[in-house]
Amino acid sequence: MRATRPLLIAALVALLVTPTAHARPADGRYYVQSATTGLNAGVSGTTVLQRRPKGDEDHQQWTLSGRTLREGDRCLGRAGDQAVTLPCDSPDAQWDVLDDGDRHRLKVPGADRYLVAVGTDRVHVGAGADLWYLTPVSPVRTPAPAEGRRRLDQVTFLTAHNAYANGVDGGFAPPFVNLAPNQARGIARQLADGVRGFQLDVHQTPDGAILCHNSCALVSRPVALWVDLQRIVDFLEANPREFVTVFLEDYVSADVLRAELDRVDGLADVLFRPDLSNVRATGWPTLDTLRARNDRLLVFTDRSRSGDTVRRDAFGVMYQSEWTVENHWSMGSGLGTSDWSCYSRWSTPLTRTEPGFRPLFVMNHFRDVPLTGTATTDNGKLADRARRFCEPAARTTPTYLAVDHYHLGNPMAAVAALSAERF
Repeated sequence: MRATRPLLIAALVALLVTPTAHARPADGRYYVQSATTGLNAGVSGTTVLQRRPKGDEDHQQWTLSGRTLREGDRCLGRAGDQAVTLPCDSPDAQWDVLDDGDRHRLKVPGADRYLVAVGTDRVHVGAGADLWYLTPVSPVRTPAPAEGRRRLDQVTFLTAHNAYANGVDGGFAPPFVNLAPNQARGIARQLADGVRGFQLDVHQTPDGAILCHNSCALVSRPVALWVDLQRIVDFLEANPREFVTVFLEDYVSADVLRAELDRVDGLADVLFRPDLSNVRATGWPTLDTLRARNDRLLVFTDRSRSGDTVRRDAFGVMYQSEWTVENHWSMGSGLGTSDWSCYSRWSTPLTRTEPGFRPLFVMNHFRDVPLTGTATTDNGKLADRARRFCEPAARTTPTYLAVDHYHLGNPMAAVAALSAERF
């Protein structure tokens, strides 16, 4: 007996310290989201499709119970190489749910076959062993740290879509189009009201980099990019605790853009360079760290690095797709029903992560045409869309909430709510 006791103890210790190879998530309601495409498994009839994340409005919520995933009165199953819905007592509606970090593989019991996402259409069953997020429909949210100790990705900023198109600072489009501004207040007032993100369209003209929409031809009282950037830099110099981000929809050459930035007094003193701050290895800095370094203005371009012969980040303009994720910009026309689905503007999913680094999430929330009545209603639903649609789609809380007519519908209430409690 004494000889076997050490062996028994060793075996018990091994059981205690050896991690479970395939821990199973708790029973509950989940979105089943492809880690590759960012789309959700959703039901259409008995077919299982990849669908744009759309909360509880599009048959995309599954109830995990044991080895089944139920939607309505049927369960996720398989017929040959097709994912379908079946009666929940069918053997073909059973799955082994195998963990892979925060993602899972849905495996056919007793076979080397898995639920796979092929393209962006049907969900299939095959040998790919694809990874899927099982995102809780009702996730546990945690209070944000104290304000100064929050990392940049733990804050939510009110962001003005087409901030320059305000009809106050100057013209932004040819005659008549000026009648539908995206904002009703100038940049200085936007800053005073708490706007901290500015989406600006910049076009190249014989006069340099001009802020306008689609075409700068016939724009009355055009505003140059450097003028609005100077307004922002002056604000930061007068308010040393504030942080601002500028998003450029960028139609100018790198040389013209650099010349425009060179005209802004004090820009270099406040410009934040995440590429020089080891952000990809150590994560986003806290607000207090940014303040201490005076790194308080972040400038993005939507241009691709591959299309530039002169690198824009060499003079401090970051390639946005490398540092953020962003949902598709349009919720539909300015009238009628809206599309609240939340899916990536780019080819990478909203859930994109890298070891030690999580991109900032830009949540667009506006229509094709910025009608004030529609914007008032939409802005009043901003927090609801973020919580029910976009947070589960990105598996994170938005860093930027971009809206039209920010002064209507109280979007700042959504900013406060999302800043206080994070996904």
